[in-house]
Amino acid sequence: MPEPSVTRKDERERQTSESRVGLGIDFHRLVEGRRLVIGGVEIPNTRGLAGHSDADVLIHAMCDSLLGAVGRGDIGTHFPDTDPRYRDISSLVLLEHVMRLLADDGWRVVNVDATVVAEEPKLTRHFAGMKAVLGGVLDLPSDRIGLKATTTEGMGAIGHGEGISAQCVCLIERALR
Repeated sequence: MPEPSVTRKDERERQTSESRVGLGIDFHRLVEGRRLVIGGVEIPNTRGLAGHSDADVLIHAMCDSLLGAVGRGDIGTHFPDTDPRYRDISSLVLLEHVMRLLADDGWRVVNVDATVVAEEPKLTRHFAGMKAVLGGVLDLPSDRIGLKATTTEGMGAIGHGEGISAQCVCLIERALR
C-alpha cells in the first residue's frame, strides 16, 4: 500500500519557525546646507541628503526592507513627510519604531545586507561605526550586518554626484505559536 502524501497544511503544522525576506531601496538628492548622515553616522562632506527627516538613505532602505518582510507597507506610510513630528528626526528613531512593530508580532532580525551607491564620499572607512550603531538598534552582532559601497562609474544622476541611493535585504524569523 502506498504511503499517504504529505499535504502543505501538514508540513506547515510541523514547522517550528517562519522566515521572511524583505527588500528596500531608497534615493535622496545631495544638497548644500545639510549634514550627511548614513547608517546613523555623520559623514564629513560638503553636502548632505535632502529629505523631511535626516534623510539617512541606508536606514530608510533598511526600514522598507523590514516593513516589506512583514507586509506592513513602507517608511512613507508610517512616517509621512507631511507630518511635522518627523521633520529632521533621526532615522535611527524611525528604525527603532520599526523594530518595535516587528517585535510586537514576534519577529526578530536574522541579518541585513545593504549596498550604498554613491560616487562620493568614500564610505568604507565608516562601516565599522555604522555597524556598531545599527547593531545596537537591530540587536545584531556586526557579522550579521553586511555593508557595501559601490559607484555607478560616473553614469546617471548618482554618477554625476546628484544623489545617493541604498538597497537593503533582510531576513527575519519568528517562532510559530
